[in-house]
Amino acid sequence: MDLTPEATAAADTYLTELLIAPDAALAHALATQHSAGLPDIEVTALSGKLLNLLIRMSGAHRVLEIGTLGAYSTIWMARAVGEGGHVTTIEAEPHIAAIARQNLEYAGIADRVDVKIGRGADILPTLIGTAAYDLVFIDADKESNTLYLDYAARLGRSGTVVIVDNIGREGEIVRSDSTDSKVNGTRAGLEMLGADPRFDATAYQTVGLKGWDGTAIAIVV
Repeated sequence: MDLTPEATAAADTYLTELLIAPDAALAHALATQHSAGLPDIEVTALSGKLLNLLIRMSGAHRVLEIGTLGAYSTIWMARAVGEGGHVTTIEAEPHIAAIARQNLEYAGIADRVDVKIGRGADILPTLIGTAAYDLVFIDADKESNTLYLDYAARLGRSGTVVIVDNIGREGEIVRSDSTDSKVNGTRAGLEMLGADPRFDATAYQTVGLKGWDGTAIAIVV
């Protein structure tokens, strides 16, 4: 069995070419963020398609994304909610938010996306009192995962889908003695999903273009 990074990345590439058609808007979003020097941490095409399908399967029309980057995942989700749907996405850095807005305009879906600039800890409280979100995608600083999960429950409803990205951390999540703040933030979020009665959750590991990682999926009960 060949589980080298090269082999798993090749399998990801094969699946992407087989299942996902070339897309000018998504390619533009990647090219724009890479040329701007943004980190190469966006979801893969396969993960973007999974987000898209989960929204369509669950019938979600209102989506909250925590962590916009260049809006690659945002485009996948905004397409899935349809013309009557809405995505609220939170980006901490103004210059990155400007790139995201440009990419959303290019994709022709800027009218259904609200890019809010600021840290999640500051923006999320301002959303209290708005209509419940049907799906929440958490893909920001891992140190704040428990805060984001708390607001996912508070801003959602019974049946809201919650997705937490990057929970694998190259297998380091098993280390209770880790000094890595990202690992510890991820562990805290997973422990919250297991213990907090507001959630019913599962998680899975992944290998591929993004290395050894994983995703947690929950519903608000």
